[in-house]
Amino acid sequence: MPKLIKNGQLIDDDARILVLDETQAPEELSLAAGPVFVPFAVWQAHKGQLSGRAGLGVWLDSHEDVAELVPDLDSISAVALNFPKFTDGRAYSSAALLRTRYGFTGEIRAIGDVLQDQLFFMKRCGIDAYAVRADKDINAALAGLRVFSETYQAAVDQPQPLFRRRAA
Repeated sequence: MPKLIKNGQLIDDDARILVLDETQAPEELSLAAGPVFVPFAVWQAHKGQLSGRAGLGVWLDSHEDVAELVPDLDSISAVALNFPKFTDGRAYSSAALLRTRYGFTGEIRAIGDVLQDQLFFMKRCGIDAYAVRADKDINAALAGLRVFSETYQAAVDQPQPLFRRRAA
């Protein structure tokens, strides 16, 4: 079973990431039982029957607007944000918006081209679960979350800058 970093711990990842190919239409898809992240298009097509389903998450590709998911956030326990390649950082903004503007408190998972170098910055944006790329060492990635002991700037994970924390 693949591993996942969640809340600073290594855990078994039993959730599947459903990816549609060109021949599959979201409207015609039927889902098997168990934890699964469905593409946003599948969620839109089936949200009436999927709403409130245990173990269900929705994943957004980097070009999809997180604001379109906002009306349904109460029905979703987890959101996965796809990083299609290392250089595509649009999902950082989506994570920060989910946490700050939209008040989402569920799991935000990074999927796709997720590498050790990115995890600390993903955490600062509100991501709390990381599906590290399969060809990378997940233990080294977990250690990478602890590289910095203190942060200077304010961010989603620490809204107070260092000078304000020290003054208090």
